[in-house]
Amino acid sequence: MSDSRLIRTAVKTKNIQISYDEVRTELFRKSIHMMVALVPAAASINILATILMLGTAVIAYSICETYRVNGRAVAVISGITAAAARKRDEGGFVFGPVSLAVGAMLALLLYPSAAAAVAIYALAFGDSAASIVGKLFGKIRLPGFGKKTLEGTLACAVAVYFSTLAITSNTSTAVSVAVSAAVIELVPIKDVDNLLIPVGTGLVALILI
Repeated sequence: MSDSRLIRTAVKTKNIQISYDEVRTELFRKSIHMMVALVPAAASINILATILMLGTAVIAYSICETYRVNGRAVAVISGITAAAARKRDEGGFVFGPVSLAVGAMLALLLYPSAAAAVAIYALAFGDSAASIVGKLFGKIRLPGFGKKTLEGTLACAVAVYFSTLAITSNTSTAVSVAVSAAVIELVPIKDVDNLLIPVGTGLVALILI
């Protein structure tokens, strides 16, 4: 079965009605989001260069996005941003990539390498898993948390558990970080979770590792 048919089937079986285009946009957006998982490897080679690269990317993206919002699209970058923009972002500045890069920078600046890697992987995989699984398969809404679903929250916890276990080889640490990431991800504060997830999970990892 093709990927598009799988997506359509998943959408049709959901109790929460969402469009095929919305799911496709979310998959594209999160595929970009997960690229932040490359940061720990880059930082292990040269952490200063990695931080400078992230900072430069934030500035360059912000300039391009400002042009796009004002009707002067920048080749490639503005097209990617527009394709990954959610309905709530239409017509405005898309802050997701900025908060994503800043979240990774904070992890590198605040924590030693192991805790920083745990934090960045939680951001890359936990947040992505929660969004994708929640959109495609989420049926049980969690009261008081906007559109968050139980399925998405559990997916976040599982993804963070395994990514943390791969780094620490410690089950109790992996469970604690996974629970922390799932709780933080529940907070319905749009793109600010890109900052809270790495800072919060990195702190837990720092204490436990």
